[in-house]
Amino acid sequence: MTSSTRHPLDPDPVRATKATAVFSLGLLSVVTGPFLGGVIPATLALLMARESHRELVAAEGFLLGARRVRSGVRLAWTGIVLAIAGLVVLAIIGLLHYARQRGTDFDPTVN
Repeated sequence: MTSSTRHPLDPDPVRATKATAVFSLGLLSVVTGPFLGGVIPATLALLMARESHRELVAAEGFLLGARRVRSGVRLAWTGIVLAIAGLVVLAIIGLLHYARQRGTDFDPTVN
């Protein structure tokens, strides 16, 4: 028996649905990341990626989707970075707005 032939009783390889869910949640986190809403789907994607990876390893090649899991994890981290960047931009805008409103409160005798 060669390594390229399968045993007739072996199950057919199928695409892992959790891998697709991880990819979809990662993509959603990138799209909503700049609006701070990307943190929730990114967190779910990262948690689900751990489970999906365990299932892929346990399936010994009969579940497909390792590339989708890796891509989903990368997208999830990108979504988190975009959310942090959006938060920093909002903080800077808020500080500039606060500084503009406050104005100068110096006494008339101060140069």
